[in-house]
Amino acid sequence: MKIIKFETWWVRRDECLFDEKRQGKSGMPWDVVVLRLTTDTGVEGLATAMAARSGAVTEAYLQENIAPILMGRDPYDREAIWHELWNIDRHLAFFPIFLPGPVDVALWDIAAKAANLPLYKYMGAYRDQLPVYASGLFHENVEQYVAEALHYKSLGITAYKAHPPGPVQMDMKIHQALRDAVGDGYILITDPVAEYSLDEAIRVGRQLERLNYLWFEEPFRDFELYKYKALCEALDIPVAATETTRGCHWGVAQSISERAADIVRADVSWKHGITGTLKIAHLAEAFGLRCEIHTTTMNFMDIVNLHVSCAIRNCEYFEYFVPEDRFQLPMKGKLPIDTQGLIRAPQGPGIGAELDWELIERQCVSYKKLET
Repeated sequence: MKIIKFETWWVRRDECLFDEKRQGKSGMPWDVVVLRLTTDTGVEGLATAMAARSGAVTEAYLQENIAPILMGRDPYDREAIWHELWNIDRHLAFFPIFLPGPVDVALWDIAAKAANLPLYKYMGAYRDQLPVYASGLFHENVEQYVAEALHYKSLGITAYKAHPPGPVQMDMKIHQALRDAVGDGYILITDPVAEYSLDEAIRVGRQLERLNYLWFEEPFRDFELYKYKALCEALDIPVAATETTRGCHWGVAQSISERAADIVRADVSWKHGITGTLKIAHLAEAFGLRCEIHTTTMNFMDIVNLHVSCAIRNCEYFEYFVPEDRFQLPMKGKLPIDTQGLIRAPQGPGIGAELDWELIERQCVSYKKLET
């Protein structure tokens, strides 16, 4: 089996997902590039790639740097291709962090489809479902966070993660208000995506311990290992990190070796695909740590995250980014979450989710194809 066609569709999103503070003066449309690999046996592998800020950049890297590597290759040579992409990234290409992952996902999709197995079973199943936590966007005031948490609680979702907007005083008000609103038994998590000082993070962490939050995520940039190590030593609540750490499992290994994270984060978009995410999850397992899988901000790729989560033991939750309709493009249908707050892996061959090709064609900015 050989790859004979490499196609990309740059799909425009109608709205921006994030607030002005996180956009800066540079536009941030958060478009998506759809990738389809076709083999000489007719099996297709699908994935979606983030195109935040510049769809042209994502499309150009895929077509100019990555497509020539895959054409004519055996899709079962995933590990060799994975390392070749890593070497190209190291030697001057400097891919955006979310670029090698979708290529790897499409290769796994081909292999699982050829085996007529759901992706998680092809990897080696541990389970077929996970509880979800609703993970909201940044909001302007305390009341919006409370309303969001209560809304998803009413739908049967058993956990909620806030992304408080800062500064620290505002974040602490949100933490307290959420606990007061949802009650003592409800699972809460916080991810301020912050640049706290060390003393601020310790103060917030101790508040979270009093309020019985499940974990404290990303109070610093991921490369600030000194601060993370000191924070982990000071607190009892687990500290989650490595979401944006470059270098895949090699980068995460530095945080683990420095004891600068209690929980590591990975996903198939930002951590070099299924191959990279499995490397990180197995590394974490060897050190007795959880690897909580992070949203890709694209429902189709989050289904792939779900498959990976069902093929490992050391992940407790599925991150359900809400409101869902903002992240649905270009998948057809919604995520398979039931009224008990559980999400179950699709049972069809491969990824087992459909793309909305009519919408893709309608909102396509650019289509490119390389074919032998």
